[in-house]
Amino acid sequence: MRLFSSRRSPAVVADDGTITGPVQVDPRTKYLTKRLTPGSIAVIDHADLDRVAAEGLVLARPAAVLNAAKSTTGRYPNLGPGILLDAGIPLIDDLGGTVMDLRDGQEVRISGEEVYAGDELVAAGSMLTAAKLAENMQASRAGLSHQLEAFAANTMDYLNRERDLLLDGVGIPDVKTNFEGRHALIVVRGYHYKEDLTMLRSYVREYKPIIIGVDGGADAVFEAGFTPDMIVGDMDSVSDKALQSGAEIVVHAYRDGRAPGKSRVENLGVDHVVFPAAGTSEDIAMLLADERGAELVVAVGTHATLIEFLDKGRAGMSSTFLTRLRVGSKLVDAKGVSRLYRTRISTWQLFLLAFAGIVALLVAIISTTAGQTLLGLSGAWLDDLWNFIRQLFSSS
Repeated sequence: MRLFSSRRSPAVVADDGTITGPVQVDPRTKYLTKRLTPGSIAVIDHADLDRVAAEGLVLARPAAVLNAAKSTTGRYPNLGPGILLDAGIPLIDDLGGTVMDLRDGQEVRISGEEVYAGDELVAAGSMLTAAKLAENMQASRAGLSHQLEAFAANTMDYLNRERDLLLDGVGIPDVKTNFEGRHALIVVRGYHYKEDLTMLRSYVREYKPIIIGVDGGADAVFEAGFTPDMIVGDMDSVSDKALQSGAEIVVHAYRDGRAPGKSRVENLGVDHVVFPAAGTSEDIAMLLADERGAELVVAVGTHATLIEFLDKGRAGMSSTFLTRLRVGSKLVDAKGVSRLYRTRISTWQLFLLAFAGIVALLVAIISTTAGQTLLGLSGAWLDDLWNFIRQLFSSS
């Protein structure tokens, strides 16, 4: 029998594999991972479980994950289920909407592929195994061509609707932050953003880029020990502390002017500007930095491949592809910076290096007989020189 430590109560795994413990429920996985306690049973409703969500669940260390939806629908080969499987976290899939009726803290029993509350069967699903994962991935690859066609169609539709914004910067708001001639570092809570920020510490200290946190990316900036200059997004996953930090706030609005995050920043009494655009928040952050004169745009945790675009689960990711075409040669992925960038050697560092070399040379000389003799002669010569100077001044 194994116990999972939790601030609520420990989840118990019996010898026959039955898991008993408290559940924590939220249809939005990104919200659940913020409060999920180790050892609890996570209950989500997440079709095509993406990599970022799965990595967040793994960090929270649940005893098991119950998904009301299909973790892989076959649209594309999503990576989330495999991440949970590799971490040894049981995933029971396709349980249906009834599992979402469970209450936070309610104790359940997972027996095989069935979930019980007391003696009552709540739902039955499908336990993820290595064989099922391989089968799902094979089927998903077959559907990838259809997704590619849909992605291309969505891209052309976005280009037609946002032509003026992409080509001429029409609609980009005026901001107080001065980007002219400076680097911009855009941080999104995406793939390996923590590792990338760690690798960029020397770069940030030396170049002092304008740091833009995209929604929850602003909190990631604080966690890394930096301070954001600007926060861009619909404000659904950023903390009040970050919004009140003094960073300039750009609220992402829909094209029709609706801005769900606007009321939140107004209630906090924070100054802000509104940026209506059909793309994603990371896209408008890049467009803003580019249009306002940033010399280089460094991206942390953003999306760059087709699988990553599809992982977001929305057609709007086509805007990300076109935004990258617009920003062009200015855009550099953080991993590329960490590989190419080397800290410059400053003058004082060269001085210290030379000083250390002289000290090492003196120590080596002193350790020899000839060196000790030379040191004695040098001392006698300096003593004679000092006496000569004293006599010269005393006679005058």
